[in-house]
Amino acid sequence: MGVTRWGVLSTALINEKVLAGAALSDEVEVVAVASRDQERAKVYAREHGIPHAHGSYEALLGDPEVEAVYISLPNSLHCEWSLNALEAGKHVLCEKPMGRKPEEVKAVFDAAESNDRFCMEAFMWRHNPQTRRLQALVGDGAVGEVRLVRAAFSFQLTDLANVRMRPELEGGGLMDVGCYCVSGTRVLGGDPERVSGRQVVGSTGVDVRFTAMISFPGEVLGLFHCALDLPERSELEVIGSEGAICVSDPWHCRQPGLTMRRGEEVEQIAIQPENSYRLELENLGRAIRGEADPLLGRRDAVAQARVIDALYRSAETGAAVEV
Repeated sequence: MGVTRWGVLSTALINEKVLAGAALSDEVEVVAVASRDQERAKVYAREHGIPHAHGSYEALLGDPEVEAVYISLPNSLHCEWSLNALEAGKHVLCEKPMGRKPEEVKAVFDAAESNDRFCMEAFMWRHNPQTRRLQALVGDGAVGEVRLVRAAFSFQLTDLANVRMRPELEGGGLMDVGCYCVSGTRVLGGDPERVSGRQVVGSTGVDVRFTAMISFPGEVLGLFHCALDLPERSELEVIGSEGAICVSDPWHCRQPGLTMRRGEEVEQIAIQPENSYRLELENLGRAIRGEADPLLGRRDAVAQARVIDALYRSAETGAAVEV
């Protein structure tokens, strides 16, 4: 296997998880980091053992040593800097959610195609063996005909200055953790046809609690809730005509494993732990080197944005919205 040379755009906290995943791989080399402040970039690079520090995002995009860029900026800047990176000739791994406006996400992938570069939305959970096993079981009919998909992701965020709490940066519960629930229900139910969303808006102007009902093809229903003001919770369950599979740690995959129930029979399915961040970096790196196909691309990212956009429109109007 070859090595892909990466640059990291920003010094966001999520970088810690991505850098930890990169450190586990002999296919990934992080060679540069950028901040809007040169001294901050130097300190960050020194602390994390990164060879090159850039005092602007533009400088990193101009670095010939960088093949691919991981973008961990606030949500409102994801599409803008994905476009900039692609136009600069870099491959892109953009932290989720890529965007809430489908037309902006489409423009990113138009740029990827016109510049012959790969672009992927960073839903790390999709790369984990736990997710692949879940999909395989459902696809093989382990629970019969899929009829209901249920998801949850919540935690309590009390820092009102956090970027997740700022509407101008496209924060909010649906964008931060609810996008995982959208992704999970889509993986198991297909592409939604109609959605109905309800939200509670907090003091800073973002949704701190969001619930959704989703109609999928074939009379499959989906339900999820997400929140920034509820106790920590993480679940994904698919219920079919003959049984159900529940995942108690679907997004982080720190303690992987599936619980399958069919009648009175309960089966615990063990999954070998793997670092999801390493797997997504390696997947895109292998695609860049012509050794594999990227797991996620245009179709998935645009579908995500369409559902998120429809959910927000439904929550604002109080009416169900066609996707």
